Amino acid sequence: MTYRLGLLVPSSNTTMEPEFYAMISANVTVHTARMRLKRVTPEGLAEMERGLEEAALSLADAKVDVIGYGCTSGSLIRGPGHDREIISKIENCAGTPAVATSGAVVDALRTLRLERISVATPYIDSINLLERRFLEASGFKVLELKGLGIDDNPTIGGQRPGTVLKLAQMVNRREAQGVFISCTNLPTIKIITKLEREIEKPVVSSNTATLWAMLRKVGFKRPVSGYGKILLT
Repeated sequence: MTYRLGLLVPSSNTTMEPEFYAMISANVTVHTARMRLKRVTPEGLAEMERGLEEAALSLADAKVDVIGYGCTSGSLIRGPGHDREIISKIENCAGTPAVATSGAVVDALRTLRLERISVATPYIDSINLLERRFLEASGFKVLELKGLGIDDNPTIGGQRPGTVLKLAQMVNRREAQGVFISCTNLPTIKIITKLEREIEKPVVSSNTATLWAMLRKVGFKRPVSGYGKILLT
């Protein structure tokens, strides 16, 4: 059986698709629709969401088995429940099961029983504040959260793995039970296994959490190795 994963991504996202292609197995395919976004700001993310239904319908035309709203900040800027609102919109218009990245992250962290976390992001302060509020309202204790201060999405996608690794190392706190690396456009999968071994804690990224949630939604039960503990769960 072949599983078709449908991704809704910001138009300027250049990372989520290749990372999904790298992680999936031979009987899983990825199909993508794009929503206009250039800058990762609250205003830009809200404007992007207006294109949600048209993009979701285009994926429904491909008869995908699940649709993932592939944007972390874009699915949490209105606080807890924003991800569920997005899921409801997708499922109502497309008639297809859906997940949203921020909710997938929450589910992944809970599955790994991580309550005290450190968070690395590429974002500007206004987005970081909203993310911290969302995570804390979802029951997590955020011990540290640092961002790169970038709002230009192509620049986020152009970050080197070494930059992401250093940021994640910087935010890690001894008391933290795990590290979350936020943003579906930030390259992460090349450094997750190395970082998990180094800090001896689980590391979840937006893309590993989203893929994990989408595979669970379609009933794909085989572990995916090489990209962190969550995909082995």
